[in-house]
Amino acid sequence: MSNPQARSGSEASTPALTDAGTAELTAVVDELLNQLTTKFATMSKDLIEKMDDMSRRLDTLESTIQANSTSTKGGDSK
Repeated sequence: MSNPQARSGSEASTPALTDAGTAELTAVVDELLNQLTTKFATMSKDLIEKMDDMSRRLDTLESTIQANSTSTKGGDSK
């Protein structure tokens, strides 16, 4: 025969273990989300900095090409 008190005791401890497991899982997921958020923010910042640098380089290149084009046209007319 089964012991009703033993069954009640094991059933009573199961929710406590589940609550502890849920709390631990929640903490792990929160930490993972924080890490991913930090990595995403860092990567976004780095990407924006590289794009800004590329934009400045292209502006400089365009200015140099226009300056050379202007001086070449001026040199041909002399």
